[in-house]
Amino acid sequence: MIDWISKRTRARAGLGFALGAILLFAVAPVALTDFRLSLLAKYLCIAMVAVGIGLAWGRGGMLTLGQGVFFGLGGYAMAMHLKLADAGEGNMPDFMELYGQLDELPGWWKPFANPFFALAATMLLPMLVAFLLGSLVFRRRVRGAYFAILSQALAAALVIFLIGQQGTTGGTNGLTDIKGFFGYDLADPVNKRMVYFIVAAVLLVLLALARQLMQSRYGELLVAVRDSEERVRFLGYNPANVKLVAYVVAAGMAGLAGALFVPAVGIISPALIGIVPSIEFVIGVAVGGRAALLGPVLGAVAVAWARTALSEKFPGTWTYLQGLLFVVVVAFLPGGLASLVGMVRRRTRPAAPAEPTAPAQPPATVLEGASA
Repeated sequence: MIDWISKRTRARAGLGFALGAILLFAVAPVALTDFRLSLLAKYLCIAMVAVGIGLAWGRGGMLTLGQGVFFGLGGYAMAMHLKLADAGEGNMPDFMELYGQLDELPGWWKPFANPFFALAATMLLPMLVAFLLGSLVFRRRVRGAYFAILSQALAAALVIFLIGQQGTTGGTNGLTDIKGFFGYDLADPVNKRMVYFIVAAVLLVLLALARQLMQSRYGELLVAVRDSEERVRFLGYNPANVKLVAYVVAAGMAGLAGALFVPAVGIISPALIGIVPSIEFVIGVAVGGRAALLGPVLGAVAVAWARTALSEKFPGTWTYLQGLLFVVVVAFLPGGLASLVGMVRRRTRPAAPAEPTAPAQPPATVLEGASA
């Protein structure tokens, strides 16, 4: 019976991945214009961050309000390499010459001229920061609201640092006007479509990785830590290490998302990685359903699309409408959009016929028992 359920679950997951691949690789490129396809690539990058949050928060119970930090580290690492590539060997990026604060390229910029170093840094740098922070926090049993506030403070600190280093990071403007992507001109619509296909493929890979982790023994242990951390500790496991793995993996996913966001959008700035974007990442996961595998992806894309659509049609009131949408979904769908299918299925499923019952026999009286 268990094997049959497992096979059925795997079949459903395989069907879901196949359907997602068809929508992303066959339907969307044909149905959408180049501009809308670029917007979808942006939404899918946000969905990558949501996959990691779903793993850390949905399975591990770690409400992280600072994923913008890891998203930004990956994005800036990629943008630094692309700006150096645009400037040419031996030259400084254009914004450094514009501000006129530097005579030569800073030493910590130079390694990012190597594409392999930059690609590795987009994931390893966020994962290293997450490892250091997680090791410090989880081993001291910081959790709940305290962990959320601490992660949010980290996002604020990174934004303050980036804004203060205008000569080397672009300050408030960030790193803008990204023109090329490893030799490909991003002004060419064909290359923009190539970036979209790369983003879509990476998202499917991250979903497969998240599913593998969730269904493994580690995934079961992560849920156990979320539900009763002390009980897991008494069983001989170290909850800090269990949570640390999920937190580091989520950071790596966010860093990779930030790296792909740069060629998809052409910019990375403090406004895209601070406290507000970090909260918006979490809102998307909550709207989609943090407990499901695809819930964070659905929620992230839905919230990002709603923001674009509402801001186009209602430029003065779209923020209120977006807030109303979030309240309605949370109030009527506590499990998020991912629970909508199951809810409809339960309501439309015909009720099972009641089994016929034999008529109740009257109890024997004392006189009847005596006469017998």
